[in-house]
Amino acid sequence: MTRQIQTEPLTADAFAPFGDLLDCAGAPDKIINQGLCGRYHDRATLDFADGRAGISIFKAELRSLPYTLDLLERHPLGSQAFVPMSHDPFLAIVAPDADGKPGTPRAFLTQAGQAINLHRNTWHGVLTPLAGSGLFVVIDRIGDGKNLQEHWLDTPYEVIDGS
Repeated sequence: MTRQIQTEPLTADAFAPFGDLLDCAGAPDKIINQGLCGRYHDRATLDFADGRAGISIFKAELRSLPYTLDLLERHPLGSQAFVPMSHDPFLAIVAPDADGKPGTPRAFLTQAGQAINLHRNTWHGVLTPLAGSGLFVVIDRIGDGKNLQEHWLDTPYEVIDGS
């Protein structure tokens, strides 16, 4: 048996319970570099228990829709940002916490120029690029301690295109 969830567009309001949308929608906060660059300032809250912020490069295999979601994970000691190194879409799958386990997931489909920062302890799917190179900058906690909890779903979800 498989359950289905549909993708939905990634918007700041819809994603707010899970993290921050990183994009350059609207007017920049400042114009810098001799008037040639708009700065969209302080768009995410990095949140780390001990440790420090680190920048890593991930190369993920491309996936496709429909996508079988059978694993969610979370990082109790730090937030985690996924910044694609291309203008290609990826899935941002998140779920509320339901007494220490993931609740019903939501699948957001990003647009070109969007990235995400997941709040600390937010259940989420694995990195799921749908096109392009699969290269991402990942900004997360570097430090000692167990910062990964995985939850395998007894009944997977099939993520389908909701557009």
